[in-house]
Amino acid sequence: MSALRCIAKLVIAPIILLGMGSPALAAGDAEAGRALSVTCAACHGQDGATAIDPSYPNLAGQGQKYLARQLKMFQSGERDVALMTAQLIGKSEQDLEDLAAYYASLPGKIGEATGDDAALNTAKKIYKGGIAAKGVAACAACHSPRGLGNDQAGFPRIGGQAAAYTVAQLTAYREGKRASDEGFGGMMRGVAAGLSDTEISLLADYISGLQ
Repeated sequence: MSALRCIAKLVIAPIILLGMGSPALAAGDAEAGRALSVTCAACHGQDGATAIDPSYPNLAGQGQKYLARQLKMFQSGERDVALMTAQLIGKSEQDLEDLAAYYASLPGKIGEATGDDAALNTAKKIYKGGIAAKGVAACAACHSPRGLGNDQAGFPRIGGQAAAYTVAQLTAYREGKRASDEGFGGMMRGVAAGLSDTEISLLADYISGLQ
């Protein structure tokens, strides 16, 4: 895929989403979500930002729209993570909206990258400018220069996320094992396809320090 096509997808996808005219989601209630989050805390931490395993995502401060969509995909099995699907059995759509609202209301985690200056500079160039020669679009185009995402468009916050989790997700996209970008023209799979293991590792570390 050419760099031009990748960039075109980044520009066109949000426009398509805004024009779809789908029914509005039920408003989430953060307080109701707090009560529902007790079981979630066992893996994601009481504050939603201290997961017991670095391969589990930090949820605090994540975009509400993105969280609600992922929860629904987990529940239906469209995003195949058996542990999450099991946890969501019996939850109503309102429950999922409430959980999303609760975690979105929490302060996001402030992380710290561990790479040296050379590694961080390389990752920064990829994050902000992409790799034109390999058709890799800039991460900042959707996730913002500070990794805060774009909740209106449904693009997740990634800044402060554990590097191990980001590595796992980018690798899964690259290998076609994660396809939750289906409604966005497969953008993440297209971007990840051009990234090497080393580039993914450098990016993940850099992203963990964004705040």
